[in-house]
Amino acid sequence: MAGEVSFIEFGVGDTEKGRAFYEGLFGWTFEQGPSGNGFAIETPNVPGGMHGGDEGGAACVFYAVDDIDRSIARVRELGGQIVELEIEGDEGSVTRFGRFKLCTDHQGSTFGLHQPPD
Repeated sequence: MAGEVSFIEFGVGDTEKGRAFYEGLFGWTFEQGPSGNGFAIETPNVPGGMHGGDEGGAACVFYAVDDIDRSIARVRELGGQIVELEIEGDEGSVTRFGRFKLCTDHQGSTFGLHQPPD
């Protein structure tokens, strides 16, 4: 499981327009997110999410880890950085979706860590 693609997050300017586009293109299923400000996305392979207010945002791939705290430490040891952005949500979100951290590697490329829920 560690290192496998486990989640994809899409940043868009307008979530309703984003939903219509990806639903129309791929037939994905969308469910209102817990904050009411985005969507959980069901795809055939990898679950996803969509948040708004991120005009021109790109998709971010999150990779599965067994222990997010240990993985955060390892990112830093290898010269990467943790983006200080709160994306873990409330307790209900963590229970449903797990824990997430946005990172950059030692060259500045963005990726995410995802510890799935128990």
